[in-house]
Amino acid sequence: QVQLVESGGGLVQAGGSLRLSCAVSGRTFSRTFMGWFRQAPGKERDFVASISWSGVSPRYADSVKDRFTISRDNAKSTVYLQMNSLKPEDTAVYYCAGKDENSHFRGTYNYWGQGTQVTVSS
Repeated sequence: QVQLVESGGGLVQAGGSLRLSCAVSGRTFSRTFMGWFRQAPGKERDFVASISWSGVSPRYADSVKDRFTISRDNAKSTVYLQMNSLKPEDTAVYYCAGKDENSHFRGTYNYWGQGTQVTVSS
């Protein structure tokens, strides 16, 4: 059974930083394409960032580019999302997700975590 467990969420002031972690078990992490998504109250779940098996050429939503960094440690089966210069509009539940296809644009995310709340106060 594949499990994704997020951690690192919390309350932070605007301009602050947080690092989210997502630990993966139950499948070969180095062959799992990973992404981060977020869902604000009353809104749809949106893409935030994604990273390939090797970690080369990650992809970001325009709204977080130059502020957020996605990375992975295959030895620890963990993907990270470093969030800097946080804004109130970054407030959301953040989810990590995984898929088999090693592509930013192909395949379906089949594996999802339970989410972690990030709240940015103004």
